[in-house]
Amino acid sequence: MHFTHEHQSLYDTTKKFVETELNPHVKDWEKAGIWPAREVLKKMGDLGLLGIAKPESVGGLGLDYSYQVAFAEALGTCSCGGVPMAIGVQTDMATPALARFGNDYLKENYLKPAVAGDLVAAIAVSEAGAGSDVAGVKTVARKVGDEYVITGSKMWITNGTQADWACMLVNTGDASINKHASKSLIVVPLDAKGVDRTQKLDKLGQRSSDTAMIFLDEVRVPARHLIGEEGRGFVYQMQQFQEERIFLAASVIAAMEKVIADTADYTRQRQAFGGSLLDNQVINFRLAELTTEVEALRALTYRATSEHVAGRDATMLASMAKLKSGRLAREVTDSCLQYWGGQGYMWESSVAQFYRDLRLHSIGGGADEIMLRILAKGLGYGGKRKVS
Repeated sequence: MHFTHEHQSLYDTTKKFVETELNPHVKDWEKAGIWPAREVLKKMGDLGLLGIAKPESVGGLGLDYSYQVAFAEALGTCSCGGVPMAIGVQTDMATPALARFGNDYLKENYLKPAVAGDLVAAIAVSEAGAGSDVAGVKTVARKVGDEYVITGSKMWITNGTQADWACMLVNTGDASINKHASKSLIVVPLDAKGVDRTQKLDKLGQRSSDTAMIFLDEVRVPARHLIGEEGRGFVYQMQQFQEERIFLAASVIAAMEKVIADTADYTRQRQAFGGSLLDNQVINFRLAELTTEVEALRALTYRATSEHVAGRDATMLASMAKLKSGRLAREVTDSCLQYWGGQGYMWESSVAQFYRDLRLHSIGGGADEIMLRILAKGLGYGGKRKVS
């Protein structure tokens, strides 16, 4: 991926939005446990920031995915992790499959308004008993006439209390026969009768991002809300995961850079044993090492992006970038918090904020262990292998 003047311009526009429209309010949103999704997304939609890689026919900019990565990097300058994650749900998690495979009705009534910021979207895949095991979801959609009747529940749904609709993975076939070919993606309006999403979850971090359980009791949805073909939902979701994972990797780069920079500033000012903490080689060497690791993550993320933009299978590189970003975020925040001492353990410190918020990146969007499973299988290191 070559970062051009056009990429920089998009990055700068996004960063300015973060500095003026997000960061001044983060503390209030964190305390409230929710961000004003509709208000913020509408402002972003007006700037063209919600459909960067979406077709012009639905109000997008029609740019390739490398520009979306520049956008994700700039979102990482936000002073918390919850809001960038919630925005990423709108742009990179709930809408890619709809943009690729949705019918004209769905694009007109759900994708277009999401790109414009007029509707808030959610992605509803995980369940209490099926997080990493996507094929294990139990929610069922029965075909009754020209409707699907959906019963089940979804767990850990970002934007769950505010979203207008969810891109939901459900069983439309018999999962006991084929757990992969039984899945479909359906657009579910969250104001439909039988939907209960009042239970907001109390999380360790990313507290400004509302996360909910969603219960569905005989929820009726028109059959035309099916995305693409019935039984292809698992495949569509696996494809959708690639952009989600590249987005997640890109979105934590600037956050980690901020943690390192803030730590350098704090240890430079902090005096102990006759000098600044930063004068200690154990600290300045470690910060230099962590900075190098972050730059390596950026290179890996850019390479995954280049493969994706070229139309090649980026599964392996996207999985590597996702794995590396989650683990490095843990390493950076834990290492840096140590150098802050007692001040780092205070709730309001920037390093504590990201220590809480970035921990999710080794879990959400595919846990580290799932990334390793994908990589080990793809590299021929484990799992079931054919013996020639």
